[in-house]
Amino acid sequence: MAETRIIVVGAGVAGLTTALLLSKNPNYKITVAAKHMPGDYDVEYASPWAGANYLPVSTPGTKAAERDRNTWTELEKLARHSPEAGVDFRDAFLYSRSKDFEGSEVSALGKAMSSDPWYKEIVPNFRRIPQNELPVGYDDGTCFKSVCINTAVYLPWLTSQCLKAGVVLKRGEFVHISEAAHAHHSGQKAELIVNCTGLSAGKLGGVEDKSMVPARGQTVLVRNEAIGTVGSSGTDDGDDEVCYVIPRAAGGGTILGGCYQKGNWDSQFDPNLANRIMKRAVELCPSLTDGKGIEHLSVIRHGVGLRPVRLGGTRLQKEKINGIWVVHNYGHGGYGYQSSYGCSQVAVKLVGETLAV
Repeated sequence: MAETRIIVVGAGVAGLTTALLLSKNPNYKITVAAKHMPGDYDVEYASPWAGANYLPVSTPGTKAAERDRNTWTELEKLARHSPEAGVDFRDAFLYSRSKDFEGSEVSALGKAMSSDPWYKEIVPNFRRIPQNELPVGYDDGTCFKSVCINTAVYLPWLTSQCLKAGVVLKRGEFVHISEAAHAHHSGQKAELIVNCTGLSAGKLGGVEDKSMVPARGQTVLVRNEAIGTVGSSGTDDGDDEVCYVIPRAAGGGTILGGCYQKGNWDSQFDPNLANRIMKRAVELCPSLTDGKGIEHLSVIRHGVGLRPVRLGGTRLQKEKINGIWVVHNYGHGGYGYQSSYGCSQVAVKLVGETLAV
């Protein structure tokens, strides 16, 4: 079979995972071209800022849930067999308050904290937390074995796996998606483009997806160790503020969050919000400071990232733009890692279908 030149635009978790899965086909010659690469920290490059963990927010019985399910299979393998990837098993403790489920507006995080979620079928050791073990002010809770990802280790690991498989990575900025076809490392025009541009899909020529919106997240990375992933169904500090604690593998510290500010493009960290984040975290997870308060948190850095939210959900489609086929895999919101393999598997299938035409 003849070689096929493919260019993947974007080097976040979606782009790198898609490139890695595509590289399993020896007939594909793949270039990843991106403005941002692992090691960069920029507000519009969402992947480094993620927690990251596995807590599906997808609705049961949907394609999104199937993609989350398929991703668990791969992340579990990495946690068991590839310690160099920066993925490890951690207990997840999710606490919920009845008042967070009143009314029509329940957050995605709140929905994920159901006492009977669909993912209980696949994660190990799922159980309800007894009432006498719940923190003060909480009405229900669940615990299970999840995975946590140290993005500072995992993104370079994905890069190294791509390089090992013959994928070529290079910097590239494009005004129009079709321009990417001329960035293939062979010097010849690519025959197919995979669009993994995240939030940039909203302004990229030829795509210009007006349903893309940022959901600003702010976090605090600390040296303190947490007992595991800890999350709350809501806070008393506003509908767009959330509370979670996510330890990172391999000495990566612990991420404290956060917020979910839709439509907010601000790249600067808010010190008042940072204080609220730290206060909520030590109240929910006292073991962070042995019950001594936020002054005993050892801060590494503050972070701000923009989740690439797409109204209507992730776009996984193929279309011809300016005479070249483009497969889209973008708009993963705040669930890029926990849907990464499932979404990339679909993108790889679309590539195969497109090239078979």
